[in-house]
Amino acid sequence: MVEIQDSFEKLRFKKDKFLSTKRAKPSDRLETYGPHIVRLPKSAVPEYLNLSPYKQLCWRLMGPIVKQKGIRDENLEKDLLAAHMKIRSEEYLAYVWMSTLIAAVFGVVAAIFIGPVLDAMLGMGWLLYGSGMLVAVVTPIATYFGLKAAPGMTASSRGKKIDKKLPDAMSFIAAMSSADVNVDLIFKELSKQPLYGEVREEAEWITRDTELLGIDILNALQRAADRTPSEAFRDFIQGVITTSSSGGKLKPYFTSKLKEYQDSRKLVVQQKMETLGMMAESFVTVVVAFPLFLVVIMAIMAIMAGMGAGDPIPLLYGVVGIMIPGAQVGFIFIIWLINQD
Repeated sequence: MVEIQDSFEKLRFKKDKFLSTKRAKPSDRLETYGPHIVRLPKSAVPEYLNLSPYKQLCWRLMGPIVKQKGIRDENLEKDLLAAHMKIRSEEYLAYVWMSTLIAAVFGVVAAIFIGPVLDAMLGMGWLLYGSGMLVAVVTPIATYFGLKAAPGMTASSRGKKIDKKLPDAMSFIAAMSSADVNVDLIFKELSKQPLYGEVREEAEWITRDTELLGIDILNALQRAADRTPSEAFRDFIQGVITTSSSGGKLKPYFTSKLKEYQDSRKLVVQQKMETLGMMAESFVTVVVAFPLFLVVIMAIMAIMAGMGAGDPIPLLYGVVGIMIPGAQVGFIFIIWLINQD
């Protein structure tokens, strides 16, 4: 029995180092395969959560009030984690409250000066109170809700970037899986590839959980699914967890996901090309043909100006100098937005 076990251990650790997640020796005890010390690269230092001087001031002034109130915003915590904003929710709340207070003071001061200025310029005394109260009320409210919504907007932006890079990352994952590489090592290698952008950052957090915190790969994947802002990446991770927990094979799952993402990308590219084709036809009609006919009509009107008609030259200048360039800039901006999406 001992010889059979020794042979199994030799066969197990004979694999290439890239195909095994454990680098223990066959003589080591099985208990040592759990959480272990990881040697960081030379000259590597821990990354501390350093706040900006302004946020440090906000925490010193508003931090005691936040801690005394004991307010815990779970949605804010989730948004900060999904946005990878390196700040605690209590510190961010102190930053929001302090900024709102400063905005309120600024709004009151601005209201005091804006009212008399409008009264002096327009001679309308009733604007004094209306404009002052509007500035004093809108400024702090806009500051508070804008800062509270900022983490969610950042997380949403990260989600879009993850969705954009996920098909490419899936090609890498499927290629690694075809070589029978373990799933934790797949994400570890993925975390070293800057080509995949935000997907790489998600893989870095998974590797941090497994390598540094000693969390098993399934729990690390579940944590990643809970904090990611991308629905597509969450669905992919949940599929990995379900397949692994049920005893299924991950290689066919990765292959099917790769085909699904490739088909989805083809559909998106086809829709984008159809939209760009429609924009091109609209550009020819609105920016090229219509101004040309309009200029010809105005030129004819200019010839008839000596017969008693009005002078159309200023209007012609407006069409040529403002309308045509403005329409071109508008179309360029819309096409840029389509390409960004």
